[in-house]
Amino acid sequence: MSIQAVDVLLPQTETESGGDSMKCRRFRLENGEGVGDRDEVYNSPTTPVLENPEYQTRWYFKYFLGKLHQIYVGTDSEKQPFFISVVLTDSNNQGAPQYKAILWKKTGAQKIYLPHTPGRPLNVKQILSNFQNMDRLEKSPKEVVSPELQKSLLLLEEQEGSVNFKFGVLYAKAGQASDDEMFSNERGSKEFERFLTILGNKIRLKGWDKYRGGLDVKGDMTGAYSVHTIYEGHEIMFHVSTLLPYSKDNKQQLERKRHIGNDIVNIVFLDGTPEEMAAFSPNCIKSQFTHIFALVTYLPGEDAYRFHIYSEESVPLFGPSLPSPPIFPKVPDFREFLLVKLINGEKAAFNTPIFSQKRERTLDMLIRDMYAEVMTEHRGSLQRRALSEVLPEGGRSSRRREEARQVEFVRVGQALKLDTIVKGDAPTSLANTGLFRRSPWEPQCFYPDFHYEIICGDSWSDNRLILATESGVFVVEEGGTCRMIFDKSVQIKQLTVVEAHGILLVRTDRGRDSRMHVFRLSSFESDACGSEPAAFSRQHLKDQRLERTKGTHLYAVSRLGGSHLRMAVAVGKKILLLQWRHSAAWTAWCPTSDTDTVEGFQYLREFQVSESPLVLTLIDSGNCYSAGGQGENQICVGYRHQFDLINERTSETKRFYNVEGKWAHLVAAIDVYEDEEPELLLCFNNTCHFQKLDEINASSEHDFHWNSVPESIVCAFPYILAFTADSIEVRLVINGNLIQAMVMPRLSLITSKSDVFFATTAPEFFSLRGTRMDHKDSSPPSSPHSSPDGKPFRLYRIQLNNLGGGSANNCAATPVSTTPIPARNLSRRDDVSASPPPAGRGGVSRMARLNSRKDLRIRLEQQGGGGGPGSNPGSPGASSNSSRGAGSGTGFSRSCTASPTTGSTSPNAPSSPRSSCSGSPKTRPPQGNTGLGGRKLSLMAEELEG
Repeated sequence: MSIQAVDVLLPQTETESGGDSMKCRRFRLENGEGVGDRDEVYNSPTTPVLENPEYQTRWYFKYFLGKLHQIYVGTDSEKQPFFISVVLTDSNNQGAPQYKAILWKKTGAQKIYLPHTPGRPLNVKQILSNFQNMDRLEKSPKEVVSPELQKSLLLLEEQEGSVNFKFGVLYAKAGQASDDEMFSNERGSKEFERFLTILGNKIRLKGWDKYRGGLDVKGDMTGAYSVHTIYEGHEIMFHVSTLLPYSKDNKQQLERKRHIGNDIVNIVFLDGTPEEMAAFSPNCIKSQFTHIFALVTYLPGEDAYRFHIYSEESVPLFGPSLPSPPIFPKVPDFREFLLVKLINGEKAAFNTPIFSQKRERTLDMLIRDMYAEVMTEHRGSLQRRALSEVLPEGGRSSRRREEARQVEFVRVGQALKLDTIVKGDAPTSLANTGLFRRSPWEPQCFYPDFHYEIICGDSWSDNRLILATESGVFVVEEGGTCRMIFDKSVQIKQLTVVEAHGILLVRTDRGRDSRMHVFRLSSFESDACGSEPAAFSRQHLKDQRLERTKGTHLYAVSRLGGSHLRMAVAVGKKILLLQWRHSAAWTAWCPTSDTDTVEGFQYLREFQVSESPLVLTLIDSGNCYSAGGQGENQICVGYRHQFDLINERTSETKRFYNVEGKWAHLVAAIDVYEDEEPELLLCFNNTCHFQKLDEINASSEHDFHWNSVPESIVCAFPYILAFTADSIEVRLVINGNLIQAMVMPRLSLITSKSDVFFATTAPEFFSLRGTRMDHKDSSPPSSPHSSPDGKPFRLYRIQLNNLGGGSANNCAATPVSTTPIPARNLSRRDDVSASPPPAGRGGVSRMARLNSRKDLRIRLEQQGGGGGPGSNPGSPGASSNSSRGAGSGTGFSRSCTASPTTGSTSPNAPSSPRSSCSGSPKTRPPQGNTGLGGRKLSLMAEELEG
């Protein structure tokens, strides 16, 4: 859900006082009121965005229909029939070909995409192994070459729900307490008529040729007029009570109830006051089919609309969340918010038991009928061919028959697509959805042509990045400069900028001689005369190396906050715990005194573990024992198939979560909080799982899944972003619903500490939901350190204040070590970050999700960059890390409230030897310990292209 105000979704029960309690349904009320400090934390409503938009989720219509693809049929380990469709496509011609696959089962369509490597095609069994419980098939699936099967698969996809909607609109006068009274209102007030003009256009039903929503368009049997609109390609018909047939002799007004009572979502317009809104009970409207009521009233004194939402308790949470108070003085904002809320609500209602069970029965029947038909009538069309065998071996006549079959296959698909478009049942697409609307996650070009593949990186102040490559380490400034600070003799695989203490932590990779090193940030600043220091080389590392860290392959840094900075360093099968001797508060008070490097870290203790860690996360207790409380800090350690928790004080280790299956790719363990109680978001394979620290293998009921296995995760409240080698997926934290998917070649996350920074070879112009990014006028000049090899990387920034509706905050990261995965091209999986949630108490809690997921907030954290694409997948590769600041404030701020430094300020410290004002030496001496109609035509033009 769009969850900036999730705390207002309280599990309140609305029942009639005297009725049979068994007949009363429970409703969840969202009225913009909740936790007392809500106004301080949530200062604006969540941006209204459609969840699970059809142009992103209706894969078969968008990517398969009308294009050459392959369809396979088989039975799973439980002897249940299934179909799988596979296509090789390059979305938007970005130079990132992918396998897209849809697995059709009675439980619904499951979708994944996998990167395509030229010369290494995947077979159908390899693709199926990426779906849960589909890696143990007794028989290989067979290909079905019948073109008529496309129509049946399109029908399966349409079971996900209609792309067009019908909503009921009921007029209620003040004091009316029963649905009979409301349905008996022959006409509405002036305010109600004005409200109808906000919803849409009044249309004549007779002869209406667009979406009719079940109304009669031939003989005025359902009234002469109705209200219709189109929002982002969705046609919406409103069943308005005062426009439906009225009968003076029928007190129940059954003709009106027949339509409005069978709508999943109803709008109730109440001619009353806010006090009368508070007295409204959805149980006064007798309908077992309606699951969501939107209660609206007009406030003449403010010339604004007030808006409440009642959702049946089984309806999953959906967004956008209401502002506090839920008053909309601007009509365009109110209309957009209302329509998005209603559309998302109906989609969410389809996941309730009453609808999901019916859908599963329908899918089961359809798939069994398709399977029986294929195995009997089309048995001769079944073949055993690999995905790469488009043309079978044989003579010229065989090839001609195959080519003719392919032409007919594509022709049938294009005809089906055209027919769906003409009928108005096509999923919305980029051709008709807000072309010029800016999305919160729209990136901005930070640097246009960086010529080296990035291993790891981190942000330094607001306008600088430190980037490690095989050719050296560079500082890149948004203004256009790029300068080297370490030459290529220093191979850095993980780095973290800790601005609160003015230090840079780096992990060098020299095999068994890998170590941790500590540098002062001031060592890389220009001197008073503007001269830049010379680049460090390998000989400068000796005095900066941290003792006991020889052989390290991974490290993690704790939050910055009231307690000291802690660092966990993994060396083989042991973990070292170190602590910075100065607190962030002390450094902020006496910045000139905190000038330590390696001597600033104090050794605390050592932990022995059973395997070499792949994931490390330091979990700060809300009541840390070191601060006098009862809580204890812990370390989450991820191995091949499990996550463990280590108590930092007692060294006690307990099993936390087991990852089932033959293989496991651990992505991240992100610490989130609710009421000072830590909880972990575990990311493995393509799954995200929430679990409290006192639970063992918690229920997977609220897990959600990505369309591909991520390499890194960013939690940017209220969104969560997954980065793969060639795509970004944007989902909502609260329910996992898809918001946006973007394809970008050679993609890698750099950091998400202040904003989200990533690198890609995508061209300067690429579409994000129809929006063009033109940076020709504002891009900085080319990098002086260019390389002729390959396309240059473009560095992009997604501003976190755009994502969260507030200012950018600090965030946490989970360092992850790399392990090879069979049959996958997942070599870049190093930087795993969790980004900035709002400050204050509260966080993502499984109990809160079970009981309406209220009061969701994720603590402010400060995160550093990590390993990226350059790490070796066969060894404990580069990882992401961060310095994280736990915010104790309740409002949004530009920097973490518990962090003593902001911007690019770093403590003054004796700098390393540098050049004089007259010039810079070529080498640096070793350093010491310092420093419709037209809509349909445009849709056809897009979908039938090519």
